[in-house]
Amino acid sequence: PFAWMNRNRIRTKDGWIWLTVPVLTKGKFPVSLFDAEIDNNTDWGERHWKSIYYNYHKAPCFKSYGDFFEDLYRKEWRRLIEICEEVIFYLMRELGINVKIAHASELGIESRDSEFLAEACRKLGADTYIYGKHGEDYQDIAVFEEDNIRLVSQDFKHPAYNQLYQPFIECMSAIDLLFNYGRDSRDILMGKKIIG
Repeated sequence: PFAWMNRNRIRTKDGWIWLTVPVLTKGKFPVSLFDAEIDNNTDWGERHWKSIYYNYHKAPCFKSYGDFFEDLYRKEWRRLIEICEEVIFYLMRELGINVKIAHASELGIESRDSEFLAEACRKLGADTYIYGKHGEDYQDIAVFEEDNIRLVSQDFKHPAYNQLYQPFIECMSAIDLLFNYGRDSRDILMGKKIIG
């Protein structure tokens, strides 16, 4: 039910694997990211850490960042939002990304879909909304135009870079890039540093 919110992929010598944080959903669906509780009846954190260590400990920048992830996975988390934010804020710090973060749940918006997004833009003072390349398939463009919110379609081109294992596989967790390139990761994502 959470798509990529409670799981991500890491590179392995044989391809890739999912790392999934188990979430309690029985009798609770639908549930927001903010309210999702982690199912700690399994040793998922230890399994995640072992998978990360086994597959990345030889990566060029692993020693610079591995301790954070070891500590992260040894802690018992209660809610999904807590571990998500811990990772997001860590990556932002390490990559020098300095932007304001707003929680949709704290904006007091009752509408849904395009109306929700347009209202969030208004409340946050945004005059532009950036969406993925298939956003036009499900966004009601007129809702944004009524509020003079400019829509910008982002057609993200995944940068190729040298991974520990070949061939390159895109759409891995950000830690794949971080463990391989460290602080150069941001420039690679922004297209300022070309690899290969």
